[in-house]
Amino acid sequence: MVEYVKVPGTDIQVSRVGVGTWAIGGWMWGGTHQELAVKALLKAFDMGLNLVDTAPVYGFGLSESIVGKALKEYGEKDRIVIATKVGLEWTPEGKVCRNSSKERIMKEVEDSLRRLERDYIDIYQVHWPDPKVPIEETAQAMHELYRQGKIRAIGVSNYSPQQMDTFRSVASLHVCQPPYNLFEREIEKDVLPYCEEKQILMLFYGAICRGLLSGKINKDSKFSGDDLRQIDPKFQEPRFSQYLRAVEELNRFAQERYGKRVIHLAVRWLLEKSPLGVALWGVRKPEHLQDLPEVFGWKISQEDMQEIDRIIERHVKDPVGPEFMAPPIHC
Repeated sequence: MVEYVKVPGTDIQVSRVGVGTWAIGGWMWGGTHQELAVKALLKAFDMGLNLVDTAPVYGFGLSESIVGKALKEYGEKDRIVIATKVGLEWTPEGKVCRNSSKERIMKEVEDSLRRLERDYIDIYQVHWPDPKVPIEETAQAMHELYRQGKIRAIGVSNYSPQQMDTFRSVASLHVCQPPYNLFEREIEKDVLPYCEEKQILMLFYGAICRGLLSGKINKDSKFSGDDLRQIDPKFQEPRFSQYLRAVEELNRFAQERYGKRVIHLAVRWLLEKSPLGVALWGVRKPEHLQDLPEVFGWKISQEDMQEIDRIIERHVKDPVGPEFMAPPIHC
């Protein structure tokens, strides 16, 4: 049975697993078939997931348009919570860079509303901090949209606690979206405890670490086109073999202890780490949702949480975070 959590400070309730559409649209993960993407979203809605996380930069508008098409076909637009983003722009050649200026935000929100075919956005998130623009300017623009009713909740992504403090001096902050998974735990030092203390919901992206924790990647897996994994250090030797060995043992552990597989263990682990945590599950086609039901309805014991840590420490001798994903500051 799907679990839900309320976004603190709002009347918004979201499923604790949300559909991530970064794989839909052709930027970062290669292209996708639009019809299959719509079917995947509709299947997620039918399964009880009510949160979709998207962004203009995914497919340079295509991902949001596909979400809008799925919402129209589904027919119950107000039941689905849309989390999209703002603050990245791209050149005609497809180069992506940051722009969190008020002017950019006010333009982007209208573009997103048009593509989503909606009058409001449930959760609007600043995609990356922009060193060129004062955080106060960005926060003020988001506050204006919130006051106008164009957005129902304000979020940031990839912000540090210090940046969130500055943001919160100007505007409310309801949601934070950081990278977090079994292999990428940097936020445990600062962002996670900060958000729990301040009662900020966290949308964890990279839940299965770009497929590493799916259990379906092996040493012969190949990545082509604009697939982000071509530049991910985890997918380069000697790290690649270290992570694959960890996944193999985690998979055995999940089967022996819980009758599950590593993908179920990885997402359940995220949900156990914080009551204010939501795991984002990337999909491009309906079959990508087949493992979802196995995530709910069970718990990982504290003893087993510690054993999971030991398994990873045994195999991953040269860990690396998701820093490579940060877009350039200038186009």
